[in-house]
Amino acid sequence: MKQLLFFSLMAIAGFTACRKHTPIPPSPWFDQADQAARPAINTVFISAADKDKFNETAPVHMAATFGSEMKTNMLALNPGYTTNLLGLTADQFIGVVSTDVLNVSTTGKTTFYDGTNVLTGRALGDDVIDVELTLVFGGPNGAANPGLTSDHVNGNDVPFLSDFPYLAQPH
Repeated sequence: MKQLLFFSLMAIAGFTACRKHTPIPPSPWFDQADQAARPAINTVFISAADKDKFNETAPVHMAATFGSEMKTNMLALNPGYTTNLLGLTADQFIGVVSTDVLNVSTTGKTTFYDGTNVLTGRALGDDVIDVELTLVFGGPNGAANPGLTSDHVNGNDVPFLSDFPYLAQPH
């Protein structure tokens, strides 16, 4: 029985090796579906027709491709925007958020924003949406439009773990 199996496999291998092979073009190893280093940026500032295009665009090209659209959409949401808590004008702020990448500090605290550190990473407990809402609607001191600067979700519903893998258990 083993001999029959061996010879069958050898015959298949020989037949396959003798066939003329047509080269197969390389295929991508992954398919990019979403960029969410800064959650809600695409959702809020990119028009529905451009959402997939934004997700497929390399970050190096995002500002040039989408900056104008993002600024227009942001100013439509907050026509009174002057500067934000970081002192950024509309052009400067869109310049920062239009490149949807997660900056990471290798020497300091990892946080989206903690009052001192800004966009130095993103910790699990960071309230990213509140930070983004404050930067769009909070004005120069972060206190303008108080009804628009929070989603009122102030933490995960289950505490994060203190050890790896850190994520809370599903329930």
